[in-house]
Amino acid sequence: MDTPIKILVIEDEMIIAAKISMQLSNFGYEVTGILPRGEEAFQHIEENKPDIILLDINLKGKLDGIETALQIQKLANIPIIYLTANSDEATFNRAKITKPAAFISKPFKQLDLQRAIELTISRMAGTETGAITSINETNEQSFILNDRIFVRNKEKMVKIMVADILYIEADRNYCRIFTANKEYLLSITLKTIEEKFSEKTFVRIHRSYIINLLHIDEVAESHVMIAQRTVPMSAGMKEQLMERIQTL
Repeated sequence: MDTPIKILVIEDEMIIAAKISMQLSNFGYEVTGILPRGEEAFQHIEENKPDIILLDINLKGKLDGIETALQIQKLANIPIIYLTANSDEATFNRAKITKPAAFISKPFKQLDLQRAIELTISRMAGTETGAITSINETNEQSFILNDRIFVRNKEKMVKIMVADILYIEADRNYCRIFTANKEYLLSITLKTIEEKFSEKTFVRIHRSYIINLLHIDEVAESHVMIAQRTVPMSAGMKEQLMERIQTL
């Protein structure tokens, strides 16, 4: 199933933080929390595992935003988008050391926030070895990372965990990805998907199908059953498939 992209907001001006939270919710993102102090972020990150962090540079408290970012980077590889009002050059140069995904200057428009988040997702894909970025026929972007895929669905970006994929079907130069509840169309070939997931629990059993071994319910002579769905299997593939299953 797809899940909303999870975003943590660290901002000590609570009116601004509440406005950001409302905008993120309207975009379809999940706000894991609103925190006024950087030192409160570490336990929250461990427990909630946000995908992206919006972080005010000029935080009050023991840690400013840049010091908070440095501590976060010791815990997890989570992209950070800085929120900044009027930082001086010295502060900006300090912030650059943490290699943020983006800067948003206050006051900002909703479109600025949305674009910064989508740019961050794009960069997340670009920084992973073998990550794939694709543009589909409606010119909407999809980003394939090692353990998740970000796709646009109904005007918002959602996250599909690779482990939740049941099987993938070729549709000419496109692929249909099936999860338990939904189907998604990506502008990418089945061969490219196969190369991306070759070291995972996916195997091609037909020229038009790749399946997730962890979701198989039944193996027959000419098909497999996955979540009460029949997926065709090419002749002679059963023995090879059983060998792969035994290696799990």
